[in-house]
Amino acid sequence: MNRFADELLRWFDHHGRKDLPWQHPRDAYRVWLSEIMLQQTQVVTVIGYFQRFVERLPTLRALADADEDTVLALWSGLGYYRRARFLHRAAQLCVEHHGGNLPRDLDALAALPGIGRSTAGAILAQAHGMRFPILDGNVKRVLTRYHGIAGFPGESAIEKRLWVHADEHTPAKRTADYTQAIMDLGATVCVRSKPACTLCPQAASCIAHRDGLTATLPTAKPGKKIPTRSLAMLLLRDARGRILLERRGPVGVWSGLWSLPEASDADSAPAAAAGLARVGKPDALPAFTHVFSHYRLDVSPILFDHAAPLNRVSDRADRRWCAPGDLATLGLPAPVRTLLDNLPEILP
Repeated sequence: MNRFADELLRWFDHHGRKDLPWQHPRDAYRVWLSEIMLQQTQVVTVIGYFQRFVERLPTLRALADADEDTVLALWSGLGYYRRARFLHRAAQLCVEHHGGNLPRDLDALAALPGIGRSTAGAILAQAHGMRFPILDGNVKRVLTRYHGIAGFPGESAIEKRLWVHADEHTPAKRTADYTQAIMDLGATVCVRSKPACTLCPQAASCIAHRDGLTATLPTAKPGKKIPTRSLAMLLLRDARGRILLERRGPVGVWSGLWSLPEASDADSAPAAAAGLARVGKPDALPAFTHVFSHYRLDVSPILFDHAAPLNRVSDRADRRWCAPGDLATLGLPAPVRTLLDNLPEILP
């Protein structure tokens, strides 16, 4: 008897999420796209991005045939842009090697860029009803508390124990509903801070609830102070209102995205700008901080209005003067897009 699954499915029938856009229809492409978008991102944020993405690229082949700028523009604002590039490349590999479909074999699916074991299991379980366990962040939290497992879940030994429990709880029937149910439980009830244990169908058997450990399980990742970096972003705007953008290189943060030219600090900004256009007096715009997973970035935006483009700094593959109306077609880092969208409001 699988009491854990039975209790969870009864809860799901009354409280689970059944109207998410990727559930209608719940095909492999839509499930895959939603799983990748939901990595590091909440459902409420993903819904709008998902709907725009599938409206523009409704099939795996459409994604494979799209150019990278289109994919990154649709992804712009979701962050962790490597996910979008992996998604794009995986679609191309499916066309090249799997007849334009996601494979139904777990190992073949997990071998595609950006997928891995848990995402592969979620695709096969939800799209095809195949019995494969999953172990995303929400599921780790549920199982860690239910079984009272101390230790950071990202550690290899702890993760192996959680995979064993994930497999033993996954039922042979209603696997798609169970997979959604355990993700829903972690996202809506067994949340990271102040879980709603009185609403949980597993509360009577949960070790963390019984022993008062919900505030300490899962065990937090060992602390590490993140460094702070600083730079100046150069907004060179010509008389036609166009902004100079540069495509970032293939490595590092925001790789492959279009962004603003940079200088090490505000003092060196005029000299850096003068190498790109004939510029006048700079205007300092409000500074802001963007937090990555591994460091904080302090940004000082510097506006050079009425910049006159130099002949040698013309449009090319990695640089372009972009009209405001064309920004939506490009993949831009979220803080850069926000800065450009708000530019008319922040100017004196």
